[in-house]
Amino acid sequence: MTSEQNPAPEPSEEDGPRPGRLIAAAALSGLEGVALVVGGVYMLVAGLAGHPDNPEQAATGGITLIVLALLPLFAARGLLARKRWSRGPAIITQIMALPVAYTLLQADSMAIGGGIALAAVSIASLVLLVNPETTRALGIRTPGSSQ
Repeated sequence: MTSEQNPAPEPSEEDGPRPGRLIAAAALSGLEGVALVVGGVYMLVAGLAGHPDNPEQAATGGITLIVLALLPLFAARGLLARKRWSRGPAIITQIMALPVAYTLLQADSMAIGGGIALAAVSIASLVLLVNPETTRALGIRTPGSSQ
């Protein structure tokens, strides 16, 4: 049987301690998820309790942010559990955050600080997620590796 038909088992705690880079990547992904939830709840409450220009748009934006928070939160949980599948959603989340950070950096307000923070977190997360130590800890085989 080929390796595609018989995939390697998921790594477990018995394979050694969880690398610090993996924990850091999970923490950053979780932080982004929590920030999205907080932003979504704020938009939702402000839209329902306040007097926004368009309450429907505020509610929709808040719900959208809360739903979008699920991706980095599930990815963080999967990374901590050393699930191979979790690296893909975590990387996608970081790639999606980079244009948002760029947009925030173009603003003429306090959003510039948020753009800098988001860009720093996204780039750091990407570096941690593609690190060979993280890849090995998740049981992902690289091209040319013999396993």
